[in-house]
Amino acid sequence: MSATLYPSFGILLVDDEPDWLYSMSITLERAGLNNILTCQDSREALSMMARHEIGLVLLDLTMPHLSGEELLERIAEEHPEVTVIIVSGLNQLETAVQCMRSGAFDYYVKTSEEGRIVKGVKRAVREKELQLENRELRNRFLYDRLEHPEAFRDIVTGDKGMRSIFQYIEAVAVSSQPILVTGESGVGKELVVAALHRLSGRKGQFVAVNVAGLDDAMVSDTLFGHVKGAYTGAAEARSGMIEQAADGTLFLDEIGDLSLSSQVKLLRLLQEGEYYPIGSDRPRRMRARVVVATHQDLAARQAAGAFRKDLYYRLRAHHLHVPPLRKRKEDIPLLLDHFLELACAEFGRKKPTLPKELAVLLSTYDFPGNVRELKAMVYDAVSLHQGGVLSMEAFIRAIGERPAHPAEESHAEPSENPFFNVERLPGFTEAIDLLVAEAVRRAEGNQSIAARLLGVSQPTLSKRLKQRRE
Repeated sequence: MSATLYPSFGILLVDDEPDWLYSMSITLERAGLNNILTCQDSREALSMMARHEIGLVLLDLTMPHLSGEELLERIAEEHPEVTVIIVSGLNQLETAVQCMRSGAFDYYVKTSEEGRIVKGVKRAVREKELQLENRELRNRFLYDRLEHPEAFRDIVTGDKGMRSIFQYIEAVAVSSQPILVTGESGVGKELVVAALHRLSGRKGQFVAVNVAGLDDAMVSDTLFGHVKGAYTGAAEARSGMIEQAADGTLFLDEIGDLSLSSQVKLLRLLQEGEYYPIGSDRPRRMRARVVVATHQDLAARQAAGAFRKDLYYRLRAHHLHVPPLRKRKEDIPLLLDHFLELACAEFGRKKPTLPKELAVLLSTYDFPGNVRELKAMVYDAVSLHQGGVLSMEAFIRAIGERPAHPAEESHAEPSENPFFNVERLPGFTEAIDLLVAEAVRRAEGNQSIAARLLGVSQPTLSKRLKQRRE
């Protein structure tokens, strides 16, 4: 069964009335559910379930040969993992209660509003998807395996935490629900989203939109498109990014910068699954899976009133957080070598030898710009390289020119001040000795690196260390 369909499992309609089967199939397809099979003879339902990957059954009760109640019992016995919804022409409370006791997920009367039935089906689909994802997660973490390691070929890492993220990605990749990817700038969120798309099995395109800086009109036009003559200058119709991403993935980057009015539009799109191109009065069905990313703390922005609470919880149906480079420093040597090869290939130069002090120097740095910053350092160093051992000057210069980390700003919180609540402040001489000791510790005894961390010459540091020993 194609993974490009939504949902990823089949929905089987069982009823002896062909008109109802046709009508309900069309209704569900208009609601965005297109993995639908029909069965007019209840005796064939179980064989169809054996041949297809069925996750949900809509079942009538009054049918010849094999009644709906009998079929419900057999489904519960032979396929206990399948969700069953009763859609019957009979409005009988006792029958409904009996069906629920027999394992039915819900019970609807055919004369009910179609919208209620569709909402019930969508709710059952969401719960079924969560069950499947939880099962996949348990299996992957239990056996510590990756089914498709090739999907993560662009992400250089040996970190166990990143491997756990890869396992989670494999489990949720085929989900139809939105996925929120968070992490600081430069950690590689776009690479994670690209891996998600590769694993989704979706036949459509991967379409990325950076919404930061877009005003409300631009957001609408970019996402929804417009019809000819929708506004002055709209000489031709233009499809929006949603349509371009049909049957694929729509990636909305920097979602934390979206204005409140545009957030309403996005929420309606996710809730209703349809949209209107500018100037059109005919809705179009969204057939793309939505993935969003941000470097901001959406929970904090939601608490401050800058981000809608309902949209926040809608977006984080699945949540991936990519850790900063300072939390996975064992990846620094791997990334250093990777970027060195890329840079040398781009500049047409032979791969140089790395000075042994470089790894120690980089391990003492917190990389506020994360992987992107390390890449820039390597490319800068290679561009200036003349031959032999790679110079460390580009790295030292970049570290020295780094912007102040939030914890280093003058208006630090009390918890960020190492002397906060200290009864006795150290004198200047004692403070200098403490700084020297910490620099030597971080440099693992390498005086050259320690001197650079302190911003002094190596002879000055050596003299100070000698004075301490005397």
